[in-house]
Amino acid sequence: MATDGSDTAHPPMTVILGVDVGGTFTDFLLWRDGAIEIHKRPSTPDDPARAVMEGLNALRTVPDLVIHGSTVATNAVIERRGARTALVTTEGFRDLPLIGRQTRSDLYDLEAETPMPLVPRELCFELHGRLRPDGSVELAPDHSEIRNLVRQAEDAGAESLAVSLLHSYANPALEELFEPVAASTTELYVSLSSRVSPEYREDERTATTVLNAYVGPVMSRYLRELEDGVATRGVERLHVMQSDGGAADVRRASMLPVATLLSGPAAGVAGAFAVAKRAGFRRVVTFDMGGTSTDVALCDGAIPTRSEIVIAGFQAHTAAVDVHTVGAGGGSIARLDTGGALRVGPQSAGADPGPAAYGRGQAFTVTDAQVILGRLGRDGLLGGAMRLDERRARVAASALVHAFGGDPHTAAQAVIDVATSNIERALRVVSVQRGYDPRDFTLVAFGGAGPLHACALAEALDMPRVLVPALPGVLAALGAAASDLTATRTRSVLCPLAEASLGALHIAFDAAIADALDQVGDSSAEITRALDLRYAGQSYELAIPVDGALDLAALRTALDAAHEARFAHHDPAAPVEVVNARVIVRVPGEGAAIIATASLTPAALAEPAEREVWFGGERLATRVLPRASIASMDRIGGPALITQLDSTTLVPPGWTAIADGEGNLIMERV
Repeated sequence: MATDGSDTAHPPMTVILGVDVGGTFTDFLLWRDGAIEIHKRPSTPDDPARAVMEGLNALRTVPDLVIHGSTVATNAVIERRGARTALVTTEGFRDLPLIGRQTRSDLYDLEAETPMPLVPRELCFELHGRLRPDGSVELAPDHSEIRNLVRQAEDAGAESLAVSLLHSYANPALEELFEPVAASTTELYVSLSSRVSPEYREDERTATTVLNAYVGPVMSRYLRELEDGVATRGVERLHVMQSDGGAADVRRASMLPVATLLSGPAAGVAGAFAVAKRAGFRRVVTFDMGGTSTDVALCDGAIPTRSEIVIAGFQAHTAAVDVHTVGAGGGSIARLDTGGALRVGPQSAGADPGPAAYGRGQAFTVTDAQVILGRLGRDGLLGGAMRLDERRARVAASALVHAFGGDPHTAAQAVIDVATSNIERALRVVSVQRGYDPRDFTLVAFGGAGPLHACALAEALDMPRVLVPALPGVLAALGAAASDLTATRTRSVLCPLAEASLGALHIAFDAAIADALDQVGDSSAEITRALDLRYAGQSYELAIPVDGALDLAALRTALDAAHEARFAHHDPAAPVEVVNARVIVRVPGEGAAIIATASLTPAALAEPAEREVWFGGERLATRVLPRASIASMDRIGGPALITQLDSTTLVPPGWTAIADGEGNLIMERV
């Protein structure tokens, strides 16, 4: 299997498999000759690759390319299961991981706790060599000192070595001295800040490099085993989703695993926005509710991005889709706290043992509440392949029902209401708190549980409509299959926006472009440029696109407009500084064809059934319709349940659903 970055020279793919590994289910979407095949199966948290291989076997088709959304790096950070990592810094900066920026996520929390650094102090080492801010060498290091530092890290039991030296974004020479020494004497995984995050700000660059080193060995082993596994089944190429919504080959994902920390949520947003845009909606809020968590993002005509992410309290400077995540999913556990208040999540039953209704768990979850209310049940999940045990769900609810007058239906509805409230707060974070009116947006609901909760959330935020894609339960796998090969690289320049700086800007862009093109292995890739600009004296910057030549006046005008839009003011008299030159290269895949195919749902004759479902304490006769039986422009009045292999959609009383020409369901209040 080619992993040297040169695989983009191959002819267009005819068989592509998108895979999304979630906390509860692993989703598969196979695209072959214009046709779609989907599959879901429970995840295997002890070995995520096992579910991937089992799904590949079940599909009985050998894809040319597998594009994999992975949670391996994310889970390694959250569960603190990464490699034992050592850090080499410039003399005097040994305590940087512990001191950090001294920022607080909540200013009014008098007992705020910060996570212990990923690198213990005894594994932080100092190098006497030093660079000046312009990258010139002030004090050259002794090579024997470098060998000694590498040996100390290995003797201390380190599996991984992060190297982050002062001003190395301007000159990587000192950091690069560590690679040949480590390669010749140890098996340490080496992570250099000048490659991981060549940007100024020592704390952020060091934190990103440490995080990359911490998950590097774990991710490398996983990808190596997965690559070998799919190769034995005839798969030629394996790509990994990145946090920016694009994909990378195995070699790059192993070198820069920090760029994959939000790969699953990013794939979901990419897939949702592509489907919504094709349906004619460009202003959407994406709502991805799976078994473990919920991811939301606001797309105002484009997929939102940011340059920094935070995982379990640890920050990383890496390009990412701007997603907000809360611990609210189908497997979120409901409980009464010490004061008797009902809490739902963030703890989750996950895939093993899962909700009580799955047959192994004992905790009462959101999914169990839906089962008791009659919204999930008789036919089970996954097209009947996974049965649901309502009796077991009722037994699990017994720990709560006493607080609700002994009525399991009231308790179940309370659990749904609390989970909905938790998700509503997340939706307000990406909309109201950022100056957007939710009433101007369409809610795109997906994930296995999303379409069950969508209308309640839209009502809470007074949103006009809900769009449920044709394949909501595997939309992240669709986003993965439709992704392009991408690479984002930056270079810090720190100069005024002036004619005298044009030479330095061109040099920075050329270096970033060469680096990015080398990563994707295709010199014909599409190139997008941007500059991170700020007013002089500010400590934050805004990314301003660069189209064509470097027009200083146009860039200044664009910064003023962007600053006004973001912060409601701008300063036309303030001098402007350039912080970073940013480049994104993209090798287009089969995304357009895959999205178009996934938008088509063939109609099939089927007899509707009827079921009694609880709504607000009232039991109502509710139609149950297979999704494949709904033809274009069919109108379904609530209450109704629309079932399919990968998800269930709830049309509550007072709502109506219409199937559009692309196979989506558009739900609006009557």
